Amino acid sequence: MFEYLKKILVPESESLSNRNQSNREKKIQVATCALFVELAKADDEFSEIEKEKIISLMKDFFNLDEDSVMDLIELSETKVNQSVSVYEFTTVINNNFDRNEKIDLLINLWRLVYVDDTLNQYEDGLMRKLGTLLNLEHSDLINAKLIVKQEKEK
Repeated sequence: MFEYLKKILVPESESLSNRNQSNREKKIQVATCALFVELAKADDEFSEIEKEKIISLMKDFFNLDEDSVMDLIELSETKVNQSVSVYEFTTVINNNFDRNEKIDLLINLWRLVYVDDTLNQYEDGLMRKLGTLLNLEHSDLINAKLIVKQEKEK
């Protein structure tokens, strides 16, 4: 985790706006990763295949290297354990993502759900809750789910 934090710390010579942008990006990455972690733990089993999927999704979504993602996962797990609900994470997403970015996130969340080819009631319930908290329509949730199911059939 320390290596990632070192990478994201901004040199003092950088402007305040650059530091604020860097902090904003880190906050978004942590919130996004925390949603992935929360979903992976929804069935009380954070499997290795789920962890690998989170690594892949975070690398692609934010163009990060694997070490940075591993540090983010560790930090996000801590944040998830300290949080009362997913609301604090979805608030960050709502304040920084447009509708299309939130739908892309929703699709990636469904990809994580179906990485083990099963959908249990806890994952389904959390996905419904996340769709609502992300201020998306139920049809967006269903369409994202169908996209992922079609991907799995190919």
